[in-house]
Amino acid sequence: MRLKEYIDRIQGKILTPGIEIEDIQVTGGYVSDLLSDVMGNAREGDAWITIMRHMNAVAVASMIGLSAVIFAKGLVPEQAVIDRADTENVCLISSPLPVLDLAAILHGLLNKITESE
Repeated sequence: MRLKEYIDRIQGKILTPGIEIEDIQVTGGYVSDLLSDVMGNAREGDAWITIMRHMNAVAVASMIGLSAVIFAKGLVPEQAVIDRADTENVCLISSPLPVLDLAAILHGLLNKITESE
């Protein structure tokens, strides 16, 4: 699934405008606010839904190769985190929706693709 489709559905605001999102594909999703959990269980291509806005979130997303980090509830990290994400080529998105809604929408979009294959 294209990341752009998901962003449109979640009223997402791209926080890293230097990253070209047109070619980013989302192959799965992961929801957690514990960095060690994400490091051990998320997979390359996942969109990570979280409220974790720490600099280490960018490092984890970059290390795993996540498609994007989605901040729930309209949360936005500090500018230094956004700048680091831009440098690391990690797409950051903020959505006004709660975590459960973000996960449900992502799940629905991914299942729709799976069913059509």
